[in-house]
Amino acid sequence: MSSRSRLEAIRDHLTPVSATPSIIVEDEAEVPPVDPAPQFPSNIRTVFPPLELEEHPIDDIRSLRVIVVGGGISGILSAILLPTKVPKINLVIYERESDIGGVWHTNIYPGVRCDVPAHAYQSTFEPQTTWSTAYAAGAEIKAYWKGIVEKHQLNKYIRLNSRVTKAEWSEEKGKWLVRVESADRVHEDNADFLITATGHFSEPRLPEYPGIKEYDGHLRHSSNWDPKFDPSGKRIAVIGNGASGLQVLPPLQKVAAHIDHYARNKTWVAAPIGGENFEHFVSERIEKARTSPEEYLKFRKELEIQLFSRFGSIWYAYIRRGGEKNKTARKTITKLMSERLGNRTDLLNAIVPDFAPNCRRLTPGPGYLEALTAENVDYVTCPIERFTRTGIQTTDEGIHREVDAVICSTGHDISFSTAFPIVAHGINLQTAWRPGGNPGFPDSYLSLAAPGFPNLLILLGPNSTGPAGTLCHSVENTITYCARVLRKASREGIRSMAPSVAATRDFRAYCESFFPRTVMSEYCSSWYNGGIKGGRIHGTWPGSASHLNLVRRNARWEDWDYTYLNPQGNRFAWLGNGWTQKDVAASTGEADIGVDLTPWLQAEAFNGGVDLREYHEHWWDP
Repeated sequence: MSSRSRLEAIRDHLTPVSATPSIIVEDEAEVPPVDPAPQFPSNIRTVFPPLELEEHPIDDIRSLRVIVVGGGISGILSAILLPTKVPKINLVIYERESDIGGVWHTNIYPGVRCDVPAHAYQSTFEPQTTWSTAYAAGAEIKAYWKGIVEKHQLNKYIRLNSRVTKAEWSEEKGKWLVRVESADRVHEDNADFLITATGHFSEPRLPEYPGIKEYDGHLRHSSNWDPKFDPSGKRIAVIGNGASGLQVLPPLQKVAAHIDHYARNKTWVAAPIGGENFEHFVSERIEKARTSPEEYLKFRKELEIQLFSRFGSIWYAYIRRGGEKNKTARKTITKLMSERLGNRTDLLNAIVPDFAPNCRRLTPGPGYLEALTAENVDYVTCPIERFTRTGIQTTDEGIHREVDAVICSTGHDISFSTAFPIVAHGINLQTAWRPGGNPGFPDSYLSLAAPGFPNLLILLGPNSTGPAGTLCHSVENTITYCARVLRKASREGIRSMAPSVAATRDFRAYCESFFPRTVMSEYCSSWYNGGIKGGRIHGTWPGSASHLNLVRRNARWEDWDYTYLNPQGNRFAWLGNGWTQKDVAASTGEADIGVDLTPWLQAEAFNGGVDLREYHEHWWDP
């Protein structure tokens, strides 16, 4: 049979002249020669010099080296989610301590526990139904996260006893140069992206009273508890009435000879988060919840709706209807405190503040108020003047109280600056975001990044979590946003990206208009405002937890400034040579190429089961 051209065969197939089948012999077909180097007509080209196409399929993405600093909850969740969501990621997590867990590893003082219900203080995708109490102790929380690390085999990413002491952006290399100190060496690592996951309360702060270095007794911050210290029969000073102060006092009161409890500020001592009757709520439902995944899901939703619906309590009544909740809360909490203090109206007057509940984070204190009424506890509101070799002297006519030990529950670094120097273009973000720097406060883009600091992402940064909701849910959403950023950089040949100054300024303007509507702007000292009464609020998101979730669902790429790896700086060079990896596989001509060229075609379409809300919107194809 004589060979014919492809077009002739197609013509005859469409309009056959006979029933006799035709055979096309492809290797003998007449194919016109192709110019090996076609020239684009000069009268059509408008861009000079011409773009040199990159010879790779569009989806042959580059691997990113990513360093995460911190092995607490944020670091652990990063180790699970980032490798799952970011193809080809080269991930390492540096943790300065000897084990994972963050604050749940370092905080071992008596009474340490989470003041959020345990069933809501866990990963949304790793539920544990076997919590021993409604409010889990620190050791149990650490054990949970330790189990997560082992289950997901995360140790391959985590480097313990490795302290990051500095990170500096190299514009020449387009990378972060990260100095890491460990027991036996100091080395420099480099990364395409740097992610900080050092947490809110990782840097305990001792007070700076005159004479504190002269004190000869046992002196520790509660977050740096000495496990060898025995408080039995000792005279102890407990300084501070924040969350850890309220937790450490009751167990110490039971064994100490005497306690002087120094409280500089008044505070609301509320019911446990979740409600005064929450332990009853859990005990009444948990056994049924453990019978099936469906029952546990129902239980957890009933629990978390209480946490997500607390947003109305931060408003002034004249602005939002929900502000009535704050008035009610003041009456309810005052009544509760009065009942716990019994006939000690002197203590009630000394503790109840003038500012509204929720100006600072409400502090649950099971057993705290009862401990204050004990005969071996003195509640001292007079300011401390100085430490002496044997005790503490206050300003009220120089009264001196001798003690064997001082436990300082005096808080942490709440500036929401970075935990170590991060330098780019000659600016140190750590000092720039602290008082006295420029601008002198945390100035972030949506809590996630900072203008002028390329390829830097922040977990649990300033304004990062809502005043309601749950921590782990918020962290998981933030990591998912970071994964979108990393995929974009990897996919599109981006050398560096940072939020613009204008976008950051606009977010700051929103915060400055939002927070004055809330009771958080009242004249109180809290970690919301960096410990500055009436100061700028940078501890919480300017909106509800659901509001924050919607903001992080879609990235605003127009808010970012970019540079590109392409030598010509072309933003579309990442389009490659016009091929996809699936095209390359299909070009072999084999019947089974091992890839699905039409993943959007689904069997569910036959019965109307396709969810069109997410149709064609998956970032990945099977």
